Amino acid sequence: MAGIPSVLYGIFGLAFLVPNIQKIFNLPKGQSLLAIIIVLAVMMLPTIITVSETAIRAVPKSYKEASLALGASKTQTTFNIILPAAKSGILAAVVLGVGRAIGETMAVILVAGNSPSIPKSIMDSVRPLTTNIVLEMGYAFGTHQEMLFATGIVLFIFIIILNLILTMISNREED
Repeated sequence: MAGIPSVLYGIFGLAFLVPNIQKIFNLPKGQSLLAIIIVLAVMMLPTIITVSETAIRAVPKSYKEASLALGASKTQTTFNIILPAAKSGILAAVVLGVGRAIGETMAVILVAGNSPSIPKSIMDSVRPLTTNIVLEMGYAFGTHQEMLFATGIVLFIFIIILNLILTMISNREED
C-alpha cells in the first residue's frame, strides 16, 4: 500500500470519508482537519509498518533465542529485547511516515476544504502549507511568489530538523 499514489487516497477520502464525517457530526460539509488527519494517518501507516517490520526482522535471532532460553516469555522477549533492539529503526519508520505526511499535497487538497484561515476546531476546513503553495504558485508574482518560496523553505527546514533529531537519537543509542 506504500506505493499507492496519494491522489487515490485523496479520492477515497473525498468519496467515503468526507460524506461520513459530514453525516456523523452533522456538519455543513465534511472537508475538515479531521478528514486530513485520518487520510494522512492511513497514508503513513504502510510506510511505518513496512520499515518497522524490516527493523524488527533485522534484530539477530540469537537475541530472541537467548531470551527464551533464559525463561522469558514471548511477550517479555518482544517488549524487553526485540523492540528495544529495533527502536532506532522503528523511530526511523515514524520519521519517514511523518515526512511523507508533511510533504503531502494531493490527498490533502481533496479533503481539506481549502479555507485559508486558522481553524478553530478539528471540524473546520483548512489550507495546509503545501496546498497553499500548489494552489497559488501558478498566478503568484513578486512578493506573493517570494512568500510561497519562503513557505517551501520552512517546510524544507522542518524536514531537515526532523532528520537531525532522528540522527541525534540514533547516535545516542549507539553510544
